[in-house]
Amino acid sequence: MPLFANLAGCGNSGNPGDSGSAGGPVQGGDSPSSPVDSGSSPSSPVDSGDSITPARVFVHPGLLHTEADFTRMREKVAAGAQPWVDGWNALTRSSRTNLGTPNPQATIIRGGDGENFRIMVEDMLRAYQGALRWKVSGDTTYADKVVTYLDAWSSTMTTLTGNADRFLAAGIYGYQWANAAEIMRTYEGWSAPGIARFQQWLLDIFYPLSHDFLLKHNGADITNYWANWDLCSLCNILAIGVFCDRADLYDEAMAYYRNTGRGNGAAAHAVYCWHPGHFGQWQESGRDQGHATLGIALTGPLCEMAWNQGDDLYGFDNNRFLAGAEYVAKSNLLDPNGVPYQVPFSRYVNRQGTMTAVSTAGQPAQRRCWEMVYNHYVNRQGLSAPWVAQMAAALRPETDQWNGDQPSMGTLTFSRDAIPAGAAPSGLTAHMAGANVVLSWWGGAYATSYQVQRASAAAGPFATIGTVTDLRTWTDTPGNGAWYYRVVALASNSTQVGADTVRVALPTELRALLPLNEGGGSTAADASGLGNAGTLATGASWGSGRVAGSALALDGKSGHLALPTGVLAGLGDFTIAVWVYWNAASTNTRVFDFGSSDIAYLALIPRDGGGRLRCSITGTMWYGEQTIAADAPLATGRWVHLAVTLAGSLGTLYVDGAAVASNPSITFAPFQLGATTQNWLGRSQYAADPCFNGRMQDLRICSGALDAGQVAALAV
Repeated sequence: MPLFANLAGCGNSGNPGDSGSAGGPVQGGDSPSSPVDSGSSPSSPVDSGDSITPARVFVHPGLLHTEADFTRMREKVAAGAQPWVDGWNALTRSSRTNLGTPNPQATIIRGGDGENFRIMVEDMLRAYQGALRWKVSGDTTYADKVVTYLDAWSSTMTTLTGNADRFLAAGIYGYQWANAAEIMRTYEGWSAPGIARFQQWLLDIFYPLSHDFLLKHNGADITNYWANWDLCSLCNILAIGVFCDRADLYDEAMAYYRNTGRGNGAAAHAVYCWHPGHFGQWQESGRDQGHATLGIALTGPLCEMAWNQGDDLYGFDNNRFLAGAEYVAKSNLLDPNGVPYQVPFSRYVNRQGTMTAVSTAGQPAQRRCWEMVYNHYVNRQGLSAPWVAQMAAALRPETDQWNGDQPSMGTLTFSRDAIPAGAAPSGLTAHMAGANVVLSWWGGAYATSYQVQRASAAAGPFATIGTVTDLRTWTDTPGNGAWYYRVVALASNSTQVGADTVRVALPTELRALLPLNEGGGSTAADASGLGNAGTLATGASWGSGRVAGSALALDGKSGHLALPTGVLAGLGDFTIAVWVYWNAASTNTRVFDFGSSDIAYLALIPRDGGGRLRCSITGTMWYGEQTIAADAPLATGRWVHLAVTLAGSLGTLYVDGAAVASNPSITFAPFQLGATTQNWLGRSQYAADPCFNGRMQDLRICSGALDAGQVAALAV
């Protein structure tokens, strides 16, 4: 039984979301024969003014490969060591290292009439593979020939165009051109004017398209374009930033991926949600496996290039990329019976439709992109990545691939000696779900099993409550009380206690308690002692309280209360309760809205477009909202107590202490939103929605779900 089926193609014009035919404008207002203009000078960043950030000093070569990497390759090949020799043989057998003669074109078109981008792809791959042969063998014949390719294209090509696929071309091929050039910048046979011309070529032709795409997404709905569109753009911008010594471009890519990106390639959206055992559901897994693996083939280089400049995107957000890579790898491996492994799947809805399971299209996909991921997490960091490891082993040595979606040759370029000792368990998380505590952690490279331990005090003593082997998750039902957990890794000759200890209190515990009765000043104090005080924004003040004293007053224009970043971080089951007085009804205003943008949030809406009071949580804008909705809107002109609880998958909405609506299928808990940065009372993540006009008092946020009697007691 073969391990894999054929690899699905990347970015074909017929694929939904990968061309304008799937929703947004196909041509973006451009004719196929004219270049795309970002609306600014292409050699200066659109969104950072006229200045260029001078502070960062880049490492060169420092994109996919450093000088230390090339030294390792040379030494291992010279010593006849495996798997480097197999990797070297894969390179020397590639017909593309015969180089030949460059075939530069003035105009390259991807998508639409006159498509000719394969001409450029062939020369791009020849340049990269030729550069590798030079660096490993020392034969300057290859270096001289590669320089002719780089010079020919940078002095000839003036236009990159086509339908929406032009953005894919800019991203996927721009970053690979930059990588070939980054290797060659150390060759004394490439002239300074030649290097400068190539830098300007990347800045003028490739960067503007990727920059414009991240800003405007071709004029389409933000969820129309799948993760790989953002990710190739990010790779391109970051790579050009390094090669051109442009810190502003580098920072643009880093900020989008980590913090500011609204599109599906930002870290928080590319891995849509966490499943137990730190399995991260990939954004394109419900689409097809060719594109899901393409996401790995693009995120890996993004992380590696940043790593070589001293920034750890691999480890960002508790190894979020590894969570996604493990998920995609397992999805594309076959069990001993020749059947694809099953992985959990959370319903995913966006502009493209509703997905309820991992797609079998293109499954299992054979994309040679795993050595980079495996060698970083296992042989650099000492972590356990069993599914990535299986995938890398199955495809070793990584050879040349026709499609040009990734550079290939990863066995030669990324293989590392096995790390002497695995890492201790790390990244331990605990989420309440009903009476259960669900634990997940990262394991060590050589661990054979894990002991899950629990204590009633932070200092212990800890008792082992279970042992697992092939999983990195445990579900406990400890009963009421405050509990502390840790994980111990067992290997053949060692025992490692995890550095993390997590605390969970059942059945409930205050996360924040804001009386909202200060009567003056710009701060709303947190009486829980946990430091979650709020800040009054312009238009927020103090008014009359419910019984006596004062209450937070919001003007319905701009007034709102901002709570700290991460106020809901880590919450599974929860309770949020507050007293409100709504002066006048308006559609789609907010009682509260916790999120980081209009993509992912938890919001309580007193009157939606259907005239309902509802609470919704989503990771994909309004498309994916999971909702608890009452039949009527919030009353105006009187004080009303509102509460929302989540217990396992049961969400309940209360008005004046009585349950008015419930939904037993809420599968997206607040911890999936991460450490949200825009946590507001009275303001929506959607800028066009009106602010709340009225007053609020006694905000309570709890871990765990209060029961009906406890909610009723708050409403007195």
